[in-house]
Amino acid sequence: MYIVPYIVSLFVIVISVFVTLLVKSELERLFRDKNAVAPFHICNVVITLMVSFAANAVMTIYIIRNEFKLIPQLVILMAMILPIYYFGNLAFEKYKSVYRKYNTVENGKVLILNEKYLKKKKRSSLFKEYNAFSKEK
Repeated sequence: MYIVPYIVSLFVIVISVFVTLLVKSELERLFRDKNAVAPFHICNVVITLMVSFAANAVMTIYIIRNEFKLIPQLVILMAMILPIYYFGNLAFEKYKSVYRKYNTVENGKVLILNEKYLKKKKRSSLFKEYNAFSKEK
């Protein structure tokens, strides 16, 4: 019965890590500053900790009706968050680098289009038939 808050917290952590990594990716693209990566990671971990801590507190206090101890819960949740965030970030960066639209040079010019991205974006044969049907009219 005492493991239920941690299972719910794990579920919340995974979702929160995914969302914060998406936001971090968009902010990096917006600012285009490679030196500002560490503050983004710290903010993401803190946001994930706050969300999972709130979920754990609600589950422990209101659902299970057990005493909630602050420091042990923070330590346990940080021990859960850090490996999930680390491996999630590695997987997200690998996916982002493999399916990137193009590679750029430092001055911002496009170096080469990524062939894997182009292969991934192939159109279905249904569109060819649809276009052929519309051209006949």
